[in-house]
Amino acid sequence: MSASCLFCRIALVEIPATIIARNATCLAFRDIAPQAPVHVLVIPVEHAQSLNDAAALPVLSDLLSLAREVALQEGIAESGYRVVTNTNADGGQSVAHLHLHVLGGRALGWPPG
Repeated sequence: MSASCLFCRIALVEIPATIIARNATCLAFRDIAPQAPVHVLVIPVEHAQSLNDAAALPVLSDLLSLAREVALQEGIAESGYRVVTNTNADGGQSVAHLHLHVLGGRALGWPPG
C-alpha cells in the first residue's frame, strides 16, 4: 500500500467510494466521472503502479475474473462491454495504481481515442 495513492486509500476505506464487488485480492467500485452508463474500476488491493509493474502479481487473473463478475452483476455481459487498462502517461493513465475500466450499457465506438 502507498499512503499517497488514491486507490490504495480507497482500498483502505480512508476515502469513500461506491464499492460494488470484491474478491480476496481485488476491489471494484464506480468511477466518479463515468464515461458510459456502466463505468466501474477494478483494482488490486496490493499496490502496483501500472500493468508494467504487475507481471509477477498472481492477482492479474483475479482482476479479469472480477471484471467479468461486474459485467454479469451490472447486466451488461450479454449486450457487451469493454475492459480497458491505461498504462503510463501516453496510454492515458491518470492514477498511478493498476486498474481496469469496465465500460458498458451502450454501444461503444472504435477506435476508442
